[in-house]
Amino acid sequence: MAVLTFKTDRCKGCGLCVDVCPKGVLALAADKINAKGHHPVEAAKPEACIGCAFCATMCPDCIIKVER
Repeated sequence: MAVLTFKTDRCKGCGLCVDVCPKGVLALAADKINAKGHHPVEAAKPEACIGCAFCATMCPDCIIKVER
């Protein structure tokens, strides 16, 4: 199983990573707001992550780290 790490303080909530995830692992946090005023990304279903790193590649702010 892959381990996902997020720099949520830098996330602008664009949702590109959420859209590109083939397993639906990611979601924008509905109950959290970061210092920039955005809903940051979080792993809604971390057990489903296959470690493809599409999310990290797609993120324009490089806030996602995928470790296998």
